[in-house]
Amino acid sequence: MPAHLLGYARVSTTAQDPALQLDALTAAGCYRVWTDTASGAVAARPALEDLLERLGTGDVLVVWRLDRLARSLRHLLQLVDGLTGRGVGFQSLTESIDTTTATGRLVLHLFAALGEFERDLLRERTAAGLQAAAARGRRGGRPPVMTPAKLAAARALLADGQHSAATAAAAVGVSRATLYRALG
Repeated sequence: MPAHLLGYARVSTTAQDPALQLDALTAAGCYRVWTDTASGAVAARPALEDLLERLGTGDVLVVWRLDRLARSLRHLLQLVDGLTGRGVGFQSLTESIDTTTATGRLVLHLFAALGEFERDLLRERTAAGLQAAAARGRRGGRPPVMTPAKLAAARALLADGQHSAATAAAAVGVSRATLYRALG
């Protein structure tokens, strides 16, 4: 079976128009294009899943831009590695990446290395920031919903025997589960 160029386009909302992407993919020679309307953060994209199932050895997945395909650099690299393992190529028109060529594979690996470097820097900066905050006596995270005063009030309501856990929790402004955890 001859290799095919298969396109994938994605827009985040129904208010957006995929025409620019569709035109570019058609001009690049894609004989068929799959389109999803979903945020990049959403894992479930039915058109992409269908396309990935249909790709065969020698086929090439073509996208207008990298961010139309993957949620993150890590996700992109996982997708491309999976495609490569199946003998499927990958092209991004805007970034001029084509993994069917040595140069395209090199550029993609450079992106991967830069992405890993960026993640490491972010991890280091986050750790340093947390250490600096701890040295100043600050603790991160959301403040607790259940305060000692609320717990005492809830206990008093429960002790009178006329209130259920649900009504006691509502009276002090917490969920029943939060009350149970605090009583615990």
